[in-house]
Amino acid sequence: MRSVRSLIAVALAAVLVTTPTTPAQAKPGPPTGTLVSLGTPLSDVLLIGGTVAPGPNGKTAIWNVSTGSPAYLNAIDPATGASLLSAALPGADGSYAVAATPDGTIYVGTYSNGHLYRLRPGSTVEDLGRPIATESFIWRITTDDQGNVYGGTFPNGKVFRYDDQTGAVRDYGTVKPGQTYVKSIDYADGKIYTGSLPDAHIMEVDVTTGAITELPSPPGLGDPADKVVYDLNARGGRVYARISTAFPGPLYVWDVASRTWVDEIPNAHGLDISPVGANGEIYLIQASELKKYDPATKTLTGSGLTFTGRIQNARSIGYADLGLPDYPGTSVVGTLWRGEEFRYNPQTGKSEIFQTQVRREPIEILSVAGGKDKIYTGGFLNGGVSVVDPSTGAATFNRFSQVEALLEGSDGKLWIGAYPEARLYAYDQSQPWSSPEYSPGPPGTPDNPKQLLNLKADLLQTRARALVEVNGKIAVGTVPDGDRLGGALVIYDPRTNTAQKYRNVVQDESVFGLTAQHGIIYGGTSIAGGLATTPPTRDAGTVFAWDVAKARKLWETVPVPGAATVSSVTIGPDGLLWGVAGNTVFAVDPQCGKVLKSFTLGTTTSSGDIVATPEAVYVSIDLNKIYRIAPGEKAIPTLFVEHAHRRLGVRGDHQLLLTSGSTLFRVDISR
Repeated sequence: MRSVRSLIAVALAAVLVTTPTTPAQAKPGPPTGTLVSLGTPLSDVLLIGGTVAPGPNGKTAIWNVSTGSPAYLNAIDPATGASLLSAALPGADGSYAVAATPDGTIYVGTYSNGHLYRLRPGSTVEDLGRPIATESFIWRITTDDQGNVYGGTFPNGKVFRYDDQTGAVRDYGTVKPGQTYVKSIDYADGKIYTGSLPDAHIMEVDVTTGAITELPSPPGLGDPADKVVYDLNARGGRVYARISTAFPGPLYVWDVASRTWVDEIPNAHGLDISPVGANGEIYLIQASELKKYDPATKTLTGSGLTFTGRIQNARSIGYADLGLPDYPGTSVVGTLWRGEEFRYNPQTGKSEIFQTQVRREPIEILSVAGGKDKIYTGGFLNGGVSVVDPSTGAATFNRFSQVEALLEGSDGKLWIGAYPEARLYAYDQSQPWSSPEYSPGPPGTPDNPKQLLNLKADLLQTRARALVEVNGKIAVGTVPDGDRLGGALVIYDPRTNTAQKYRNVVQDESVFGLTAQHGIIYGGTSIAGGLATTPPTRDAGTVFAWDVAKARKLWETVPVPGAATVSSVTIGPDGLLWGVAGNTVFAVDPQCGKVLKSFTLGTTTSSGDIVATPEAVYVSIDLNKIYRIAPGEKAIPTLFVEHAHRRLGVRGDHQLLLTSGSTLFRVDISR
């Protein structure tokens, strides 16, 4: 007979074999990620390229291209603001370049794909492809009396002609060596006039022979370096060249017959001036007012129609018979960038600005940040800031500038890094949004967001690329303006409204990423300058450490030799400084900058982001994969999520944020 002890042992063994293993007893597996779409948080109207020409019904229309994915060619009834036509431009994101031929054919030159599109009266949009294989951006187009189309391009600063009847393309070549952008262009009497970027050169091209002549610089311009011929129009025997930016600047007048500069109109807005009117006059926006300019007397006459906001530019500006009681005969009409129409009648003096019916399009998300109970997104080009509910995706959109970086501070304010001019704003979320530059509230409403820094004037910066909080201060990493190198680290103190400013913390490199710990700021840098064509002086991006209290750099390291950009950095749960440079993720000792770990994971050099939770580091590779790296000596990256994206963010301990085009996703990390 078995002993009692033996029977008990057998019984226990049976229980251990047949009883299912409980979750508490099982060895936990690695966390998983669940991808959840939160929809499209940003949408608005952005009309840059446009013209005034006969519409689908034969009457005068305002033509524009609205930015989107894809972009749309729109025709607007100037009498009502109603949409007469909206046609997709597949493959294009937007356009600065719209022109009409004498027979009413509309041409569009686009960016991203560098294609030329055509809409003949009574037909549908044709994609004519890329006129010059090397050129990815058509900045501006114009037409001649025969309907041929001329365009200016990037990245090789070329001019081309497209034959309206045969489709033949003539490549006139790079019109000014060293100038990568033909930013502006117009045609008159067998000549093409162009304006360049990054430096201000005005060229004259003979369309028959191809001979190129440079016009002399306008009197008083000085060195053309770091200036831009932003707009150029040929009107009535004169060339009007505005050498400025998207903001007001001098408009110089060149007399073609005498080949001399004959006038300078100060504080002119872009992007176009009107055609010549019945009495030789032209209309333009000058000093925030629509004004009539008489070329013969060189006088300006105000219309009483004034404009507000940061951007007061019109590319579609011309004349139309509206058939309205207060607008007899011919009126001046046009559209502004955000979809408003303006009109003015010279006989009655009547004028108004109103929103057209051009539909809003989704905006590509450029920046994303997680907050305590919110998600924040910032828009590319069109700009805008949206505050998003993490659970439902419900978004509150606010019209704003292009947003490079976002940060929810410990004080609950939303800090915004804006382009251009590397501006820093603080948005008090307990008060109504009211931006006098982009979306003003009711009269008397305080500015909110409030602009605190503009780093263009003294530091020559254009992008507030990265933000981090350190000891109650806000650190800003920037990219320089124009054709130059050398970003900046700026540390703003909200308590004293003062800023410490340091240019070239890493010589000739821009600051792309920031993180902070124990009063030390850590940054990732790039050899890139203000323009993609700025020749770098160094061959690799770096990481650096900056002591805020002592105001000095502690160390600087090249973590991945040959990698141009360290696009993002973070402090991992292991206390190491982690970063990403192209397809390589690395960890360095934050005390001295020594590289301790490095993993090459991807196949491209696309810049990604890296973020951390209390349990792991997550890194974007090839803009379509997220790897997870848990702390420890044997930390090995494992693929966590595979989904195309542009930006990676984090909210709290168990949620990642992805942006893909205009769509926002959250990734819930299993616990």
